[in-house]
Amino acid sequence: MIKVENVTKKFGDTVVLNNISVTFDDKKIHGLVGRNGSGKTMLMKCICGFVPVTSGRITVNDKEIGKDIDVPESCGIIIETPGFLPEYSGYRNLKFLADIKGNVKKEAIMDAIRSVGLDPSSKKHVGKYSLGMRQRLGLAQAIMEDPDLLILDEPMNGLDKEGVSDMRKYLIDLKNKGKTLIIASHSTEDIETLCDTVFEMEKGSLTQIR
Repeated sequence: MIKVENVTKKFGDTVVLNNISVTFDDKKIHGLVGRNGSGKTMLMKCICGFVPVTSGRITVNDKEIGKDIDVPESCGIIIETPGFLPEYSGYRNLKFLADIKGNVKKEAIMDAIRSVGLDPSSKKHVGKYSLGMRQRLGLAQAIMEDPDLLILDEPMNGLDKEGVSDMRKYLIDLKNKGKTLIIASHSTEDIETLCDTVFEMEKGSLTQIR
């Protein structure tokens, strides 16, 4: 599904991604591990089309990012802390985003919110959400269009023990439904539990370790 070929990303003389080549097969969960600043988030941003590569190419379903398409088709994304309008409820935030594209029905939004353990009828403003609740809402936003591909940077961030358990079960369920997931996590347990393949990023270089 995703092919990264000889990708390098530089900012001036600083090399953030160093000649990376990797293929992420579909219908699997792929894990990215590595320290802060190793390049995990930058690789995700390049795959999503948020940041152009300096050299090399990235294709998703045989379409080159930045050439054939700007962003991957049918893709749900969480990169860094999800941003929402603090004075809106969770449902109203997702409805606002859905209306921009105009292709997500009310029931699909409500189902997505329920599926991550939140109440779609709650009037509580997102500005009063805990970090874990914001993370759950971010996942609801990522899945509300029923995408084939999910790119999730630290999806367990801010979740309590029960929330982490719920999220793991949910992500495995998505894979079982035929979705493809790329997950970056600092948690060894998350990676061990969830991932079919694991890649380690260090100083901009990528190595498969499982």
